[in-house]
Amino acid sequence: MTIAIDRPIKPIVSDSLPQWVSMTWAEYEFWRDRETGKTLQWYFDRHLLLVRDMGWEGVSHAEIKDLFILLISLWFMVHSGQKARSFSGGLLEKPGLQAAAPDLLLYVGDGAPRWKAGETRRIDLDQWRVPDLVGEVADTTLASDLDEMKRVYEAIGVSEYWVIDVVGLRVLMFGLVDGRYVQRSDSRIMLGLTVAVLEEALERWDQEEGVEIGNWFMQAIGTSDGTVK
Repeated sequence: MTIAIDRPIKPIVSDSLPQWVSMTWAEYEFWRDRETGKTLQWYFDRHLLLVRDMGWEGVSHAEIKDLFILLISLWFMVHSGQKARSFSGGLLEKPGLQAAAPDLLLYVGDGAPRWKAGETRRIDLDQWRVPDLVGEVADTTLASDLDEMKRVYEAIGVSEYWVIDVVGLRVLMFGLVDGRYVQRSDSRIMLGLTVAVLEEALERWDQEEGVEIGNWFMQAIGTSDGTVK
């Protein structure tokens, strides 16, 4: 049965775990444009829609997201020869096929999106190239981030995908090989940055302030083996 576009089904958004629902791209666009005043993350994959309400994200989720944005920024400060732009929380769209709003979203090098005054701040992948790295901070969403979300980013063609497990203090890093993600122990986007260093930063997060972690991290990435003497 085809649902009329002027009366689409409202996506399921609650303070419990979100659910994927069947929906057309036109219906997704309707609700995306209508629910602009809310802190929602939109995910679409070939007639399936999931909406996460980030207004109820936990403190740990918010702190870990901020920590990883800081770590990425510090890495590019140390490696100042590379250009990078972060659009964390931005909405990626491959019109008609996929949409996603990752916690971490990074472009390295040339070709990052730029908008003129008045243009909608969505990243249309028919207009802009695919980002180099995306990441999800997984507090209550680990299973989904390692399953459905991983498939969405594979389909979009993002070179590297990180899942940050808040509960387990783990970083699961994946690199795209022949259209499928393969788990890695080091980054291909930020050469020399290892999962081990990121996981140590996570372990320090529970005991140290962000400035202390940042100082340690800058020393760690300045050594050949990622350890601080």
